[in-house]
Amino acid sequence: MTHQYELMVILNPEIDERQVAPNLDKFLKVITADGGSIDNVDVWGKRRLAYEIQKKNEGIYAVVNFTATSAATQELDRQLKLSELVMRTKVLRAEEAIALVAAEAKRSEEKAARKAAAPKAAKA
Repeated sequence: MTHQYELMVILNPEIDERQVAPNLDKFLKVITADGGSIDNVDVWGKRRLAYEIQKKNEGIYAVVNFTATSAATQELDRQLKLSELVMRTKVLRAEEAIALVAAEAKRSEEKAARKAAAPKAAKA
């Protein structure tokens, strides 16, 4: 049974950005070989990291949406973790990714509401 997944990868910033897509394609062959499909590859480019990873302050971000079996997805994740080009990787089922984004948006709204209510409470 296939599911939709979202993969976020942070690649070593020392590789040429033109090499990002070809390098990702090598890993994504695991998905296509198993009968899955790559729906979208979005390379965000070099971004500053929130904290150092492998003594680096930057990384090249890429997000890939794909449809595959869980076995193919596990194999993709395993191969990505073995690669020296990959600094971090995270694979989520699309439903989980949507739920996480919704939960984060709700948390932000609640925080903003508390912030707005705090000055009023202090005046009373």
